[in-house]
Amino acid sequence: MLISLIVPIKKGRDYLKDCFASLIEQDFTDYETILVLDHPEEDFTDIIDEYGKSINIRVLNNTGKEGVAAARNLGIKEAKGEYIMFLDSDDYLYRGALSALSSTATEDEQKKPDLVYGKKVWTWYTRAGFLSTFEAEKLDADDDTSGENSEEEEANDSDAESERDQRIAAMTPEEYEDFEIRRGARRMITKRKGIRNVSVLGALYKKDVILENDISFNEDFRFYSDLSFLCIYFDFVKCCRRNYDALYIKRKHGDPIRFPSLAQEKSEFRFDELLSAYKYTRNLLKDGSPIIERLDKKFIHYYTDYYVKMVRRSENDMWRDNRYDQIREVFAIIPKETIKCLKLYRRRHVYTLLKGDVKKTHRIVSFHLFWKKLGKILKNKNELGKVFYKHVFSKMPVKQDWVLFECFFAKSYGDNPKGIYEYMAANHGDEYKFIWSLDKNTKIPYKHKKVKRFSIRYAYYIARCKYFVFNTHQPGWMIKREGQIFLETWHGTPLKRLAFDMEDNFSASPGYKKAIFKYTRDWDYLVSANSFSSECFKSCFLYEGNMLEFGYPRNDILHSPDREEKAVKIRKKLGIPEGKKTILYAPTWRDDEFYEAGQYKFTLKLDLPKMKAALGDEYVLLLRTHYYIADKIDVTGMEGFTYNLSKYDDIADIYLISDICITDYSSVFFDYANLKRPLLFYTYDIEKYRGMLRGFYIDMESTVPGPLLYTTEEVIDAVKNIDSIQEKYADTYDRFYDRFCGWENGNASENIYNKVFVADRK
Repeated sequence: MLISLIVPIKKGRDYLKDCFASLIEQDFTDYETILVLDHPEEDFTDIIDEYGKSINIRVLNNTGKEGVAAARNLGIKEAKGEYIMFLDSDDYLYRGALSALSSTATEDEQKKPDLVYGKKVWTWYTRAGFLSTFEAEKLDADDDTSGENSEEEEANDSDAESERDQRIAAMTPEEYEDFEIRRGARRMITKRKGIRNVSVLGALYKKDVILENDISFNEDFRFYSDLSFLCIYFDFVKCCRRNYDALYIKRKHGDPIRFPSLAQEKSEFRFDELLSAYKYTRNLLKDGSPIIERLDKKFIHYYTDYYVKMVRRSENDMWRDNRYDQIREVFAIIPKETIKCLKLYRRRHVYTLLKGDVKKTHRIVSFHLFWKKLGKILKNKNELGKVFYKHVFSKMPVKQDWVLFECFFAKSYGDNPKGIYEYMAANHGDEYKFIWSLDKNTKIPYKHKKVKRFSIRYAYYIARCKYFVFNTHQPGWMIKREGQIFLETWHGTPLKRLAFDMEDNFSASPGYKKAIFKYTRDWDYLVSANSFSSECFKSCFLYEGNMLEFGYPRNDILHSPDREEKAVKIRKKLGIPEGKKTILYAPTWRDDEFYEAGQYKFTLKLDLPKMKAALGDEYVLLLRTHYYIADKIDVTGMEGFTYNLSKYDDIADIYLISDICITDYSSVFFDYANLKRPLLFYTYDIEKYRGMLRGFYIDMESTVPGPLLYTTEEVIDAVKNIDSIQEKYADTYDRFYDRFCGWENGNASENIYNKVFVADRK
């Protein structure tokens, strides 16, 4: 049985490689790959040559109307297979998907099904990231089966399945076929959340059914051509089967700014096309078709879940006049019986729409949203601050001399915001009111106010401060007001790829890049430690604003003339024994080991007992994990050798008292190099980190001023021979220092103050 895979492509070379690589790994080989070049914006010749023979590629050129609908229609016309499967070029198949679908299609040679569908699984990751990080069944598949059931739930499920099996066994062949068709329609149409998610993907379609009934994709539709094709096809399905072992991996685009998927595209024509697609599909369905009711309910849900919110929130009046009248006309054809079956909230909205009462529609949705917001406030008191921010505080005038500082999402008092604050407070303290966002009780010098992050007072200062000095991004709900100035200091020279330079981000929220783009549009200034960082920031943040190229304020202390005296005080404060040398171990987090966004697991790979036995007479170890790491590292039994300083506010203080620094992929080594002291790199998982998790901006082997070490034994040996290592890497260290520390001179805070605060007052 030959399957024709129809793959339209316009752009996205890396996506296509993942798609084709997934086909090579299929254990079913009786298929042809029809690659339809849809007015391509890139050259795919080399990819076709690389994969061509392995996956039997035929290339077609769509010279007609542009769009996936026309490309698929061309593929259907040229397909040789008994079955057709539509595969988007930015998606891929899980192992065994084709064999699972084909085996189900051929179970009964006398009665092959018209439609065989599998399971669609959503992911944001490349194929390598998906396969190596997640088990497919643990992902959020479109049947919402996630989490483990309790014993009671499992028993109930078992009972329900048993009852269903008994009902199925009692069915006549005709009843069973009707049951499978209804189940398929429910799966592929009704349960797909939103109209745009109704999709032809992840299924086999019998070519004869398509051709005999003249079913095609409407080439006038850019966004909703799947809707009409699938609904109309179901009208002709006489035999339907499923196989949930066949996984279609639907890949969402993590970069909707530069490379949005069709679903992520913004278009003022999307609404008009939706109405047209709905009416077009409904008109072509057979009289009495059960698909009509499913389609009507999808449209009702669109109106009550999305459209009515636009009536209330949008500043564009067309949602309350012209479009409101258009959608009202469409609703007039929906049977009253369908409307009567709706829940009260939806039913009220539909009846109000049919009466043409825009004001009442506004009142209903406002009341509904009010109760939803109240529920959020009762569950999370921080929500109240957002309400006051939007409706009260943002209407107050901006205070011209107020400055809000925040470091690592209010987790500490340190880093670049601390450097700028202490310079300003010491030299210009009578000119400004300083506010620190801080979630713990920390002693801060000079006159200031403390406020807890996301509290009502925090929302008050977010609305009223003129200046913001943060080293991470601002709250997502902050709307920058006219006259406010946002100084983003960031928090390190990047070794690991960031934001738009990353392919996969395993623990950030799915909308990470979109959110970053929004944040960075509001940054008036971005601090850079070196020219290398400036170029990286322009790329990873798509930043085109003012770059302050003076070095990092947090490193001013490393060039302070009294740094040795400060180091003595810090050692005494921490209880470091006199005469002991110090080793700083500062590892970063791993993107694929996390509890939730920003809360990372970490397993210490350095053997502390072995380190203590070999080095404890001469050294102590200062452990400093990244602020993202949620685990508390257990150093029981290591007292007197290991000092866990992960909660210590300012790592610059720890630099001053460290004789050697051991790190991995953390940016600390760029800062520590200002001291020109020895650096060691414990990179036990470098291939995984560099290859799959992040990727690096530089080649570590040839650039960093110290050896890459892979075992505890190698680390111990390097410490014992630190003098010879320092001599070996002397030239590399000099080059590294010139490239990454050349701007640092102890005056970054002052220069930034003059550029931002003094210049603003002139």
